[in-house]
Amino acid sequence: MPATLASVRLILLEFNELSPPVIQKLMAAGELPNFKRFHDESDVYETEADELAPNLEPWIQWITVHSGIPYRAHRIQRLGDGHKLSEPNLWDFVSDRGGSVWVCGSMNINYREPINGWVLPDPWVTEVRPHPEDELRPYCRFVSANVQEHTREQAPLSKSESVEFVTFMARHGLSPATAAAIVRQIASERRSNTRWRRPVILDRLQFDLFRWHWKRAKPVFSTFFLNSTAHYQHIYWRHMDPESFEIKPDPAERAIYEDAIPYGYRQMDRMCARFMDLADDDTTLVLLTALSQEPCLKYEEVGGKMMYRPKDFGRFLEAVGIREPAESAPVMAEEFHLDFATEDAARDAEGKLAAIRYRGEPAMRVERRGNNIFGACGIVEQVEPDAVLQLDGGGRTVPFLDLFYQLDLVKSGIHHPDGLMWIRTPARSHSVNREKVPLVSVAPTMLRLLDIERPSQMKGEPLDTAAVPASTTSPG
Repeated sequence: MPATLASVRLILLEFNELSPPVIQKLMAAGELPNFKRFHDESDVYETEADELAPNLEPWIQWITVHSGIPYRAHRIQRLGDGHKLSEPNLWDFVSDRGGSVWVCGSMNINYREPINGWVLPDPWVTEVRPHPEDELRPYCRFVSANVQEHTREQAPLSKSESVEFVTFMARHGLSPATAAAIVRQIASERRSNTRWRRPVILDRLQFDLFRWHWKRAKPVFSTFFLNSTAHYQHIYWRHMDPESFEIKPDPAERAIYEDAIPYGYRQMDRMCARFMDLADDDTTLVLLTALSQEPCLKYEEVGGKMMYRPKDFGRFLEAVGIREPAESAPVMAEEFHLDFATEDAARDAEGKLAAIRYRGEPAMRVERRGNNIFGACGIVEQVEPDAVLQLDGGGRTVPFLDLFYQLDLVKSGIHHPDGLMWIRTPARSHSVNREKVPLVSVAPTMLRLLDIERPSQMKGEPLDTAAVPASTTSPG
């Protein structure tokens, strides 16, 4: 291990899909004072993902961020497939050199064992275990249930599992401020429609856990991933900016949700403050979004994109004629995994799912790999109350809404390749780079900041944050 590695600490703040134009607008309005301070104490870059839809997905691009490998080389396309990456990630390089790590919620990850530190996978993972597994299991189980089933009124958790989570947080850093926020949230939901704010409570819980372990272990390299504001943008952009859309939100609905996205950014602003307070004079903070979002206009002709998920996977599979039992795991939005005991059972299920029709067209998107099926409802239009699905080549029908429910509201935010990267070193110097940075340069830059040599598989050039870019100003 290089002598300098132990004296350097770096925290990578992964605020998924925050939009640079929205941040600039809210900073200019004085609504994000901590983002402004972070910006003015950082080397500022705009990043660019070297992909277009359908490969412009965060679970693809975060793998590129963590490994330095572009999608055309790593070919990891699905959320939950990060364990298939053959190359090491940033935390593996640090751990291999004797540095400790704290990977907190990063998306679509894997890690090499033995790992020197803690690893908390994202809430959608099915194949990657937390480390230490026994200690982090209560947190993973609770958060995964609430995130994967956030569209349901009640997460599928037993009373004992909920109690186990509360006990875990009480022993792992639950702050009085977060406890008070939980009480306020519960009370507000009884008075008005504020359930949409729940993701921010999970953010606070995750920060409490992060801070608790970080203060004790003082890891060399840490990550901290949040997705709440990305979620708000996908659903509520139409309510924030109705002028950009042909289909306007209902006025009563807009009154509830028009501030949802700015609210999310204000909560991220407070998170910036928490991390700047946490970081000492030997800690570099890097704020990264990987992607961003913009208004989703491609579905306006069909009334906007709707999303549907099975109400009950067991009942759904039985209704469409799939007799073999399967382990189901929701992913994001309408997508889900089905794991069967054998490949033959998965192949039979694949055929039955692919045969489902809606108005004569395939109703499902289905991809099988071995005994796993990655599926989703492919219907994006508003389904009428009396809509039916045709099964078995049209021989049977079943009411659509008997099996599926609609997720949230109309999708209104879509991925954009531009993102931001702000590097706040202990020097607190400020510079603004006018050229976009490819995401493959992020990992080499992180290694450079940690004084670790770039490996041969990382083809991106590391940024020289000490160099004078096109525009330079002093802090303030």
